[in-house]
Amino acid sequence: MASWETLVAFATLTLLVAYFPGPALLYTAAQTIAHGRRAGLMAMLGIHLGCYVHVMAAAFGLSAVFKHVPELYLAVKLAGALYLVWLGIGMIRSRMGQSAESPPAPPKTVKRALLDSFIVEILNPKVALFFIALLPQFVDPAASLPVWAQFLILGTVVNFAFSSADLVTVFGASLVMKTMKASRAGFAFGRWLGGSLMIALGLKLATDKG
Repeated sequence: MASWETLVAFATLTLLVAYFPGPALLYTAAQTIAHGRRAGLMAMLGIHLGCYVHVMAAAFGLSAVFKHVPELYLAVKLAGALYLVWLGIGMIRSRMGQSAESPPAPPKTVKRALLDSFIVEILNPKVALFFIALLPQFVDPAASLPVWAQFLILGTVVNFAFSSADLVTVFGASLVMKTMKASRAGFAFGRWLGGSLMIALGLKLATDKG
């Protein structure tokens, strides 16, 4: 592995990136606001598991395909964007007309949050490019540990750092939602806000260059 000084720099950079407000944090917040804390936690877990797909791809060189086949990158990016917009619209429509006294999200909704988040993470090619841009900077080809193993270790560290930020976001958003549920108007606004965030993320992903 790299030197301790390099690893400290890696850990510092990872935490800064993880806790900087970005699409993943907004996504977990949207799921929490729309469906409650349990759904938010499942969304966090789905993103965490999906991220391992990108870690494995980076470790074995598969993510580099996006750099050499821009058409594939564009296709995956648009698929992910459309999926986010579809989720956001469904989130808003499914909650129309419910009152502040509506029951918590059913288990089916909570489980769906896990699957949706896993798919969203896999369909985000920018995560793949992030890993192949960041991890090689901290891999030592001369080390006794194979390069692919170093990729997996560093990628796992990054993934847990990002998940810790998602966890903080879930609990913060659930506190906001708890306050909003005190009134009918606040409850309706929370559902609309969650879906709108999801749609906005999808549109941003679709229109972002690179």
